[in-house]
Amino acid sequence: MQGDFWMFFRSWMAAPLRVAAIAPSGNALAGIITQDITSGTGRVIELGPGTGVFTAKLLERGVRPEDLTLIEYGENFARHLEARYPGAHVLRMDAARVGELEYRDAPVGAVISGLPLLSMPDHKVIAILDGAFAHLRPGAAFYQFTYGPRCPVARPILEGLDLIATHVGRTMLNVPPASVYRISRRPSGKKKAAAFSGAGEPSWTSA
Repeated sequence: MQGDFWMFFRSWMAAPLRVAAIAPSGNALAGIITQDITSGTGRVIELGPGTGVFTAKLLERGVRPEDLTLIEYGENFARHLEARYPGAHVLRMDAARVGELEYRDAPVGAVISGLPLLSMPDHKVIAILDGAFAHLRPGAAFYQFTYGPRCPVARPILEGLDLIATHVGRTMLNVPPASVYRISRRPSGKKKAAAFSGAGEPSWTSA
């Protein structure tokens, strides 16, 4: 939507390192980053939803509004999300504090991230991932997109948290073009080794 673009652009002008993009993500990218989500996924946390492009796709995939927790730091974005998705839980907070949330009734089935991890210090990336995986049930994953040529989470961080990242898709239709990575817990007893996905991009997997 035109209004979403201008909201995003103004937010980028005000804080380019925090927003890290001049326009909202496109529908093609939203389709890739949510492709594993179904009505059976259950509770989903979305980090940095912005104008809610991924949120809309999650609802299309069958996620119930009440199962969505939207963590957004930007005040304008948070108000916009509250108005557009009144059934979802919108929390205005730093994503690095995601581990402080409590989910006693049911574990989380997926985390979808629109955060600019490449512009964040390592300690903050670690806090976000460690906090997210504290809520994720076994087998669930953290989905992250990037505009860069490789996974935005450095290999030492992945190894330190016992995680692996797999490239799951890329779209040239987004502005700019973007890739999506699925970050998950490393299977126990597996050795760590560098591998490459079929898309020709680095993907840290178990060997």
